[in-house]
Amino acid sequence: MIQALPEGVRVRLLHSVYGDPRAAAELVTLLSDRQSAGFDPLPAEPASLAPQLLRALRAEIRSLPDDTRLLLLLAAADQYPVATHAFSRAVTAVGLDTRPLERAETAGVAHFGTGGVVFRDTWTRIAAYESGSPADRRDVHRLLARVLHGDGESPRRSWHRGAGALGPSARLVAELRGAADKARRTGQPALARALSERAAALCPDPAERSRLVTRAAADAWQAGDGDRARRLVAEGTADDALSGLIALRAGNATEAFDALLGAAAHRARPGRRNDSPDGGGTSGDTGRSGDAGRSGDAGTSGDTRRSGDAGTSEDKGVPLDPAAHLLARATEAAVYTGDLRRCREAARVAERLGVASPGTLGGLAAAFEGRYEDARDLLQAAAGRCGPGGDPTLLVHAGIAALMLGDHTRAATATLRAAASARARGATGVLAQAMEFRAYADFWTGRPQAGRAAATEALHQAYATGQDNGACHLQAALAMFAAITGDADVCRERAAAARSYALARGLGLPAALAQWALAFLDLTDGRFAGAAARLRALAGFGPGHGHRAIRHLATPHYVEAAVRTGDTRIARAAHADYHRWATAVRSPDDLALSARCRALLAPGEEAVEHYRTALALHARGTRDFERARTELLFGSALRRLRHRTEARDRLHSALEAFDHFGAPHCAARARAELRALGAPAAPAHSVDPAARLTAQQLLVARMVTEGATNREIAARLALSPRTIDHHLRGVFTRLGIRSRIELVRLIAGSEVP
Repeated sequence: MIQALPEGVRVRLLHSVYGDPRAAAELVTLLSDRQSAGFDPLPAEPASLAPQLLRALRAEIRSLPDDTRLLLLLAAADQYPVATHAFSRAVTAVGLDTRPLERAETAGVAHFGTGGVVFRDTWTRIAAYESGSPADRRDVHRLLARVLHGDGESPRRSWHRGAGALGPSARLVAELRGAADKARRTGQPALARALSERAAALCPDPAERSRLVTRAAADAWQAGDGDRARRLVAEGTADDALSGLIALRAGNATEAFDALLGAAAHRARPGRRNDSPDGGGTSGDTGRSGDAGRSGDAGTSGDTRRSGDAGTSEDKGVPLDPAAHLLARATEAAVYTGDLRRCREAARVAERLGVASPGTLGGLAAAFEGRYEDARDLLQAAAGRCGPGGDPTLLVHAGIAALMLGDHTRAATATLRAAASARARGATGVLAQAMEFRAYADFWTGRPQAGRAAATEALHQAYATGQDNGACHLQAALAMFAAITGDADVCRERAAAARSYALARGLGLPAALAQWALAFLDLTDGRFAGAAARLRALAGFGPGHGHRAIRHLATPHYVEAAVRTGDTRIARAAHADYHRWATAVRSPDDLALSARCRALLAPGEEAVEHYRTALALHARGTRDFERARTELLFGSALRRLRHRTEARDRLHSALEAFDHFGAPHCAARARAELRALGAPAAPAHSVDPAARLTAQQLLVARMVTEGATNREIAARLALSPRTIDHHLRGVFTRLGIRSRIELVRLIAGSEVP
């Protein structure tokens, strides 16, 4: 039954039950139809997740002696739901005898070591806590609070004081609120959420209770607990900023844009609270938001020509303006939908309110209006804010800006730093988003296998944190990686999943990326008419179905497909606009691809110099995969022009690169060209078994050698068991083996990287 659930629901369900198959099997039977479909959040409290399992475990705990159960209760309260690491100090403080724990060890419930009590599993620990009476639980919490007096332990001391309270207390609410603020400032949103929720439970004032619940929702979202955040949002004070952020990552991005833009305008008004649901200035957060000062440039859709840089990556410790932060998030909503016209709307709002808008917003607005030089200046200012330790949202925007400028090295740096900054701040929810845009830098820079592995990990993270829109984007990215490495079945499956989800929610970016992946697969497999048709359709799609930026990035592939089908009229117009952008941003890679387009559109010998120009520009860039494709196209053109020696050299160079990148379908085309030339081609495979497999096949093979079943592999890779079976049969065929045992021996005997 679990396998029948949508991928995102399945991953979140397993995450919510701590990976326990017993609890998962029970929970799936308790879900409503809307929860099973992913429309409503999953339950969070253990009693709602696996009541039968808990009853059985509580009975097991209650069969133990009283003194054993008391020690287990103390240990569980120290670990669940907030880990405080005070068990040993508490035992020493009241002189408890730990020998009764031997009965727990004999029963297989837990064991006691130098690090404290280790429970058999998470559910046994929860049962040990819930088996205690309310009075006993309050007593152990008060004991733990008494021994927590070290530096940095005050938030956890407050947690135990709140958990040990008999009833509502304004004094404890104030203490817990302050402790939650401190936890936020120190990058502990999960702890801040627990403290705020406990404060809400003890709060005698309904209005304040509602505000505390909303703060807890924002903290839960920051910590990556999407289901809890969505439930708390429904209980707390209406907050457009938080609702917009959740809609951006898990709902309708068009509605998210409206909510976020409205929230930005609201917070920019004098006298308003400048709280933001994440990043710079979390709800109730009075701490630093990192570098980058204000959120971006003052550039708007008007005639502004300067970047209006309001801060640099060296602006350490300057808080990010919350209204500007929300404008940055609204920009992301416009990017996801593909409705770049709305960037102009946001830029006008920012100008009217006097808020410094992010450079990506001004840059996108200028690009949409055809003001490419202005767009370049604004995007360069935004891309420059990629110093280490900065605000994760600004670093993601720096990566997006760098991608638009064709600076893949800076894009990779910015997105990796965004992920590192998010980890340091406990902002689990931002990690997957950073990797979404890192994938674009990995597509063409000669790292398809590493990029695919990182995107697969990010896909699981996106699903686990309830960010299904981000997961859809990553599915599309994985479709492109599969197209690059020739995994046709995976490409089609990933693209179908991405497009199905994206089109239902108006997400133009992943829908367009998936369409491009399918077109690129057609192109590299020689189905030129199919590739041209897909890319022409992409050019005609509007917001929610297509994306202008993806259409622009795909232009060199469209030109190639159109030339092969003899339809160059539209291709020439598309290339003219692409060349104007490449000239404006001065990216060597974009200029190289523009020169390649000109070579494809030129007749006979005239193309040769354009190809030489393209390769000279590629040498200054980073898109190594496209450089190899340029060499392949150049070698093919030279063969037809009977320049045999240079054609052979170019084709051998391309073949070597494709073999290195793990792109066997592209390597096969290079070999076919060499055969047509009458030149010997390199062997189709090396003695290393890993070198004979595609990236996806190698990943499946590694998991098989680790003992994973097909269903387990499918769950980890977010693919169907049927696709895994297909990959495994492909592995057996390529390696000339017939069983999993032979595979284990072969892979174990080789040096698999």
